[in-house]
Amino acid sequence: MTERTAVLERSPAAPAPAKGLTGLARGLLKTARPRQWVKNVLVVAAPAAAGQLFSRHALTQLALVFTLFTACAAAVYLVNDARDAAADRAHPVKRHRPVAAGQVPVPVAYAMGGALAVLAPTAAALLCSPAVAALLTAYIGMQLAYCVSLKHVLVVDLVVVTTGFLMRAMIGGLALGIPLSRWFLITTGFGALFMVSAKRYSEAVQMAEKAGATRALLTEYTTGYLRFVWQLAAGVSVLGYCLWALEEGGVPHTSVLPWRQLSMVAFILAILRYAVFADRGTAGEPEDVVLRDRALALIGLVWLTMYGLAVANW
Repeated sequence: MTERTAVLERSPAAPAPAKGLTGLARGLLKTARPRQWVKNVLVVAAPAAAGQLFSRHALTQLALVFTLFTACAAAVYLVNDARDAAADRAHPVKRHRPVAAGQVPVPVAYAMGGALAVLAPTAAALLCSPAVAALLTAYIGMQLAYCVSLKHVLVVDLVVVTTGFLMRAMIGGLALGIPLSRWFLITTGFGALFMVSAKRYSEAVQMAEKAGATRALLTEYTTGYLRFVWQLAAGVSVLGYCLWALEEGGVPHTSVLPWRQLSMVAFILAILRYAVFADRGTAGEPEDVVLRDRALALIGLVWLTMYGLAVANW
């Protein structure tokens, strides 16, 4: 009778492992930060600027590079959350992260992160090029160093996050063998620094109201310094873009209108509009700022249209 009762008690628990695996899979996916994947769309920046976006080879390579960069970013998130699990449990917001909440065991997070960190560059070397594999390896190494120590170093933390955006913009060109313009690199790099420093500035402004809910390093920055950084970065980004737009590069002007020069207006307006949120201290994630403000989204669409017409020489 006792054995039968024990069997009956164990029977309903049989599906538990499957439920646990489902929960683990969901936790791993959540830890990979799907909302952040939109940043990897930057891989199309260089091919789009060069007008080499719509061939089958280009689309295949860019889809592959997007996937590999997403895997690398996921590897970093997994290792970071595993490393910070104990500290995150004491945080009012981060304690809900799957690793901190116990949905994903710390060893599993480390193992999955390590596997992705090895597999993604290896796949890049086999399916893309050595340059792409090298860049992905450098990205993983830099981001892991950031998780361990560099995020606690003043200025260097801003540079590392900015470089991550720049690497995303570069990798599409490397995958397709497209030379990267110096103006492209300057505009993209300082544009990324503008958004990163604007976000940090906003966090610093709100820190007094949300004590303990932000990164500790912000206490070492002053809001005046961060304001200086995002203003400087915005200025250099605009200057770099204007120099690109005004440089004909020896190509005769055959389009209906000077779209490259006209696109400067939309680009500058976009920077000025984004700076409104930075100045208010409400510039959070760049994708959130763009998507929640219709005016900025419209300006961005106009700029993309002009940019596309300039590249197509229409």
